[in-house]
Amino acid sequence: MKIAITGKGGVGKTTLAGTLARAFAKDGFSVLAIDADPDMNLASAIGIKNPPAPLTEHKKLIEERAGTGVGGIFKLNPKVDDIVGRFGVTEQGISMIAMGTVDRGGSGCMCPASSLLRALMRHVLLREKSVVILDMEAGIEHLGRGTARGVDLMIVVVEPGARSIETAARIQKLSKEIGIKRLCATINKASDRDLGAIRMHLENLKIPVIGEIPYDEALIQADMSGQAPFDAGGDAVLAIERIKDAIMASMRLC
Repeated sequence: MKIAITGKGGVGKTTLAGTLARAFAKDGFSVLAIDADPDMNLASAIGIKNPPAPLTEHKKLIEERAGTGVGGIFKLNPKVDDIVGRFGVTEQGISMIAMGTVDRGGSGCMCPASSLLRALMRHVLLREKSVVILDMEAGIEHLGRGTARGVDLMIVVVEPGARSIETAARIQKLSKEIGIKRLCATINKASDRDLGAIRMHLENLKIPVIGEIPYDEALIQADMSGQAPFDAGGDAVLAIERIKDAIMASMRLC
């Protein structure tokens, strides 16, 4: 199964992506985690001590496989079958690659790298009990590039606040336009007072809620100590493990 995690910046999508990866690995799944967020924090959220170099640093590779992007010229279907083996790392029972970003002004667009990611998502062949978890760029721009096309489930992380709900609404619209059939939401850092209002907004948008993650001081302490949330434990991690179980049940993977 291929799962994409998305949402407004700062809502906790990387924490969800990294902890889901660890939870699936704990249950014996073969897990590939892809960091498609330019902030590249997924490795620390998983607990990977030696993260892979971002693919965008391999400029010759991208130019050979996907073109330069200069003048809008790049390949739509580049070769990607060796990418994970050559440029990924494996720790905590999880294989991981990072896409990276444009490193400076005037250095080119992300079109070739996005083309590489789209091809990789199409190429990955999943065996029984295997999962790909894609930590997406914050916001909606990635949907315009179609990098999440072909995922089985997209989870939008929502927190209290109008901008988070507005982003979820835009994600719902654009995800339909690129053919994503299953979209659900996870509510993060909401008080009991806020939960009802957020659920009502999501119900109006026809976005089902697959789980709720409480505010948890253990996550803050884990971040300050450089510890992966999964290793720190706490109520939030238990809630994410329940979300993993709900995903398995909804997709009939168990």
